[in-house]
Amino acid sequence: MAFASPALSHPHIFAEARVEIVATDDGMLKELRNVWRFDDIFSSSVLMDFDKNSDLKLDHGELSEIANTIRDSLGDYSYFTFITKDGASSDVAKPEIFNVDFKDNQLLVFFVAKPKTPMKIGGRMTIGVYDPTLYTAIDFAKDEDLVVEGKPFEACTHKVVRPDPDQVIAQNQSNLTEAFFNDPAGTDMGKLFATRLEVTC
Repeated sequence: MAFASPALSHPHIFAEARVEIVATDDGMLKELRNVWRFDDIFSSSVLMDFDKNSDLKLDHGELSEIANTIRDSLGDYSYFTFITKDGASSDVAKPEIFNVDFKDNQLLVFFVAKPKTPMKIGGRMTIGVYDPTLYTAIDFAKDEDLVVEGKPFEACTHKVVRPDPDQVIAQNQSNLTEAFFNDPAGTDMGKLFATRLEVTC
């Protein structure tokens, strides 16, 4: 199962997402609670690949195998979770909570991401969930699908930023080289196209 493929630079997998960014009472970034719902075509391919007993259902063991496969696949891509504070990036720890389900012919992924190093809420923070290779499109249908929870965020302003792809391309024309199209992740330009939450405290 390939969730990220540097050979192609436009989406082949689509998911609707929601993320809850949670702070502790003492002002630390606690976790990001992610929910992804994948498109019917990709979900069907997962069912075909992992339905070992061919009963057109995914039992507990099959769902666990999918969850482990996805978690391992995303490890090289920071679990599609990107956190910065005052311009400095934070590494993301391997999620301990990572579950999948299959409902209404769609694959659902639930996982909790945490910064590898404790991070204090403050300054200018950016939180994004996206595939740096642009192979998977992570879509937040509504601004309310990126939310903050916890008292420390009450002293902060936050806004959802949705870049205009045409504007991004126009502003970065010189960087859209053959290297970008062969390996978008290597250029770190995927973040320019990504919907993100900006928090300022």
